[in-house]
Amino acid sequence: MKKIFKFILNTIPRPILIRLSIVVRPIIAFLLKGNKFTDPIDGRSFKMFLPYGYGNQRNNVLSPSTLSLERHRLLWLYLQNETNFFTSEKKLEVLHFAPEQEFYKRFKKQQNINYTTTDLLSPLADVKADICNLPFEDNAYDMVFCNHVLEHIPDDTKAMQELYRVLKPGGMGIFQIPQDLSRATTFSDDSITNQKERAKIFGQYDHVRVYGRDYFDKLRSIGFKVEEVDYTNTISNVLVEKYCLAKGEIIPVCFK
Repeated sequence: MKKIFKFILNTIPRPILIRLSIVVRPIIAFLLKGNKFTDPIDGRSFKMFLPYGYGNQRNNVLSPSTLSLERHRLLWLYLQNETNFFTSEKKLEVLHFAPEQEFYKRFKKQQNINYTTTDLLSPLADVKADICNLPFEDNAYDMVFCNHVLEHIPDDTKAMQELYRVLKPGGMGIFQIPQDLSRATTFSDDSITNQKERAKIFGQYDHVRVYGRDYFDKLRSIGFKVEEVDYTNTISNVLVEKYCLAKGEIIPVCFK
């Protein structure tokens, strides 16, 4: 199964995968019903989660029902338990880059937010836009989600500046990235263009860097106030395992 999933991820373009998953997901979820692991996003339980990874495959990480990964479930729990995202009486202006399927329909239905999605390629994007040259006004959004996007962007400094520009003063952004916290500094090499080499070195064929611990300080240099939230440290080990979270993953919570 791991080889099949790896082949699919590395050969089928992401927009097509999104469309195919809509058909395949209910079948897989039905076949894997059980009670060992639970997806906190929809509350459904399974005997196993699916493997995932463009390079090295990780076991029990892809939820059969929502197609969420560790980072998505962690973000959901954080938003649910530590923010007013779901409960704000004031209507929030929310901008979401490259919207994840597991969030898209749920956020669209929320009555307490005005929800705008953006991306260059995603079929789920309301606005087709370059993150380095956004068509949105200054100080427009209360919350901005931009998760696992910046590692794809050659000029991530310009992208961060645009994220800062469109966020309202006092607003909050969450900008998750693939983390290698064993690295002090971020590694990039523009001469690496071969997809197989990129997958081997950066972890995915369309990544252009591996972020180190200096990522949080780079966000600060743009102007953000950054909280490095180790939210798994506040959750029992039993639930970390049951929800299939990545122990020690840091959520970059950014304020303007």
